[in-house]
Amino acid sequence: MSDGVGLRLVVVDDHPVVRAGLVAMLGEEPDFEVVGEAADGAEAVTRVAALQPDVVLMDLRMPVLDGAEATARIRDAGGPPVLVLTTYDTDADIVRAVEAGAMGYLLKDAPRSVLAQAVRAAARGETVLAPPVVARLAGRLRADTASAHPEAAGPTLTAREVEVLGCVARGLSNAEVGRELYIGEATVKTHLLRAFEKLGVADRTAAVTAAYRLGLLEL
Repeated sequence: MSDGVGLRLVVVDDHPVVRAGLVAMLGEEPDFEVVGEAADGAEAVTRVAALQPDVVLMDLRMPVLDGAEATARIRDAGGPPVLVLTTYDTDADIVRAVEAGAMGYLLKDAPRSVLAQAVRAAARGETVLAPPVVARLAGRLRADTASAHPEAAGPTLTAREVEVLGCVARGLSNAEVGRELYIGEATVKTHLLRAFEKLGVADRTAAVTAAYRLGLLEL
């Protein structure tokens, strides 16, 4: 499958009206095809295994099996990226979803354009978090770090590394970051890898969260 072309989706939500609205909205995107729906986490696991979609949109609080557990089972089975789409932004919900392996976490008030971009990003293997979610994760990590290491000093990132992380926080791909900052995609990757090393993280989501936590980026 080529990038952004013919993305097959499964939509999971226990409210029929909400599910129908999502299906209709996503169906308006020319490169999306909703191939299945599920009303709870258990049904989602079964449907995803049978349909093998490219991305799963997952609600969190559902009967039979909740979204976080369904996400964990889908990811443990080698399934596709899961993008959480929910009305809940509490710390516990966010942490459970991220720990379960969710590729992204958006709130249901996200505009259609933002949702569509997030689906495409998830299909590319990129993480997308709504700004309120990033803020909550950063606040939680900041509190945890301050409690465990009150004397700890943050790492020093170059101005360019901070610029690159700022673009990543906005959901831009490496290619898009390169175009915005007028640098090559390979250079973007180099800056990211150096930032990962300095921050002691292994991926884009953790790097952005750490940068917010340390005050290197501002919401």
